[in-house]
Amino acid sequence: MNIKITGTGSYIPSTIEKNEDFYNHEFLNADGSKINSPNEVIVHKFKAITGIEERRYIKPELSNSDIAFYAAEKAIADAKIDKETLDYIIVAHNYGDIKNNTEQSDTVPSIASRVKHLLQIKNPKCVGYDLLFGCPGWIEGLIQANAFIKSGLAKRCLVIGSETLSRVIDKHDRDSMIYSDGSGAVILEETSEEGGIISHESATFALDEAHFIYFGKTNKQETASQRKYIKMYGRKIYEFALTNVPLALKSCLDKSGYAIDDVKKILIHQANEKMDEAIVNRFYKLHNMETPEGIMPMSIGMLGNSSVATVPTLLDMILKGKLENQEIHKGDIIMFASVGAGMNINAIVYKY
Repeated sequence: MNIKITGTGSYIPSTIEKNEDFYNHEFLNADGSKINSPNEVIVHKFKAITGIEERRYIKPELSNSDIAFYAAEKAIADAKIDKETLDYIIVAHNYGDIKNNTEQSDTVPSIASRVKHLLQIKNPKCVGYDLLFGCPGWIEGLIQANAFIKSGLAKRCLVIGSETLSRVIDKHDRDSMIYSDGSGAVILEETSEEGGIISHESATFALDEAHFIYFGKTNKQETASQRKYIKMYGRKIYEFALTNVPLALKSCLDKSGYAIDDVKKILIHQANEKMDEAIVNRFYKLHNMETPEGIMPMSIGMLGNSSVATVPTLLDMILKGKLENQEIHKGDIIMFASVGAGMNINAIVYKY
């Protein structure tokens, strides 16, 4: 049985927030104290580390379920399937629907149920559910969909990664510049074509690492608002990722039966350019090799970090010819990989 991606779609918001737009922000340390550097210097250092020049935010009238629906529509059209034949709709996200200028996340009904409603799917046997797995959620959704199809419980699944991090960022926190919005979707189904998901790897490190990414108060401590925002311990995440993600990649590749020389592309979660480069470099060093040029496509410079959406949007951009000098050809061995809140890690070896 071969289980392959037969259609892809994405939604990239039209509102562009450039680095210069943060020059007038009041950035504060976590304890509320002032940062003794001009914002221009803060932003310059941020760009040097993350590679981000701009990011995308959704328009005020939209919510996460809306953009998940837009990406889903495109994936269904790309796969040329009848939406009524979907067995599962799996939506990876972390914060639900947060309407503009509201403080509460709305997760009832689930994003998957909302997407199914917006798609106007009548078939009650098409089951929709949400997946909370940090930034690796979309890849984990693929792994789950693959298991459903392998077991005979499904033939065709829609897997979406969608997030609106602009609704949960603290404007007084320098880390807020990393985050963005976006949505990506794929159709995964049983097919007679050769290839598909060859092997996968997942792990959760929660003994000491569970709270490296968390929900916390604003850095502007005198505010009366009790609203919580996405927060992280950047240095701890960096060290954790560099230690553990290359090992997960190697384990996944070893299980696949393919060699490191067979890998044509590594689509890694667009978290931080320097961190991603270091992860992939360490992966190749485990094989006593230098990293091949062009092996790791990057979209973070123009799209920022949209959590679960970074990998599926990156895949869709490459397949649709929207990322310069990057292509995936039939028969190519590629890898998906991600790391994020939990702390969770996963990887897939996939043959196109």
